[in-house]
Formats: sequence, structure tokens, C-alpha cells
Amino acid sequence: MNNLIDTKLTQEQQEIIVGLLLGDGHLETRNNGRTYRLKVEHSEKQLDYTEWLYSVFKNLCDQTELYRRVREDGRISVGFTTRTVGSFRFYGQQFYVDGKKRIPPMIHKMLTPQGLAVWFMDDGSRKSARHKTYNIHTLGYTKTELEMTQSKLKNLFGIKVVLHSQRNDSWRMYIGADSASKFTELVAPLVQKFPSMRKKLVNETPKK
Repeated sequence: MNNLIDTKLTQEQQEIIVGLLLGDGHLETRNNGRTYRLKVEHSEKQLDYTEWLYSVFKNLCDQTELYRRVREDGRISVGFTTRTVGSFRFYGQQFYVDGKKRIPPMIHKMLTPQGLAVWFMDDGSRKSARHKTYNIHTLGYTKTELEMTQSKLKNLFGIKVVLHSQRNDSWRMYIGADSASKFTELVAPLVQKFPSMRKKLVNETPKK
């Protein structure tokens, strides 16, 4: 029971968990959604980013440092898992239906520039070294969910997103030249803090 005391999420935690759940983060429940735990794991090459995420949620973790895991292909991952708490229930209800992750219909009320930056660091990239545009690799979501998100990103941030069809009836969000500068302006303040992530930016500027 002590694990459920003083676990109200901070504003920063609320913003970041939205970006994580849109990206590579996962919530797990073992009691039909009454409580959840957050699981975060990234490549060791993104250690600086993962250490920052751990510092944000450290008050909800029992582990005192990131774990390291050797994958089957020999690559090393680092990550953490929080305690199981009721604080994540709202996000579990919004992001999961019958155990499958979705984009919440009320995402426009949840997503902030900081959350957008976290989503981008998890799943985004430059289109290529030659292009000044971006991709967000949203292959796990349905076209309907992405069309909804496309509209809400336009209304919320003024960002125009195009959906590109991929194999196996999946879709990727593309941020073209007409919105790339606006997108960079929104996400760069956070992305620039992490050397492992700066290469994702179209116009890398010195960290302030």
C-alpha cells in the first residue's frame, strides 16, 4: 500500500508520459486497469536521453539505476520500469483499448510541445541527410487515428502533416518543408539537450 502514497504526477511527468505513450513507452497492468506501471527502454546509444527520462520518473521507481539488457542481436538496451501505481490509470484508459495502444481522441487536450518533442525523439527522424523535412514513424496506428491526429496537429500547433502509405497497410507521418521550421521551433529546445538526439534536427543549432 505504501507504493500508492504521494504518487500524483507532476506537470512535467504528465506532459512527458503523453509523448512516451505516443512513441515507444508502454503501460502495463496486472489488475484489469486499476493500476499501471510505465516501462521505458531505448538503445544504449541513447543513454543520455534515457537517463533524463529516468530522472523525471525516479520518484516512482524502486530501481536505483537503469537496467541494461543484451538483445538477441547483441545490441544493448537500457531502461527502467516504475512501480505499479494508480497515477497512470487515466493514461492507461486513454491510450489502451482491449490491450491495444491507440491515439486518444482527446490528444489535442493532452499534447504539449514537450510531449511532441518526446514523441519525436522516440519515433521521429529527418527524412534524410539531404532533406530539411521530418518523418514520425507511426506504423502501429490506424489511418483513422492518424487522420484525426493530422487535423489536431494542424489546429493545435499549425503543423501540416501528410500521411505516407507504407507496407502492410501501415502509415507514416511526414512533416514537409512548409511546416518543418515551425516543427523545429517547437521541439528543438528539448531535443538539443541530448547529444544523441541532435542529429534528428534539420537545422542543428548550438545548445544554449
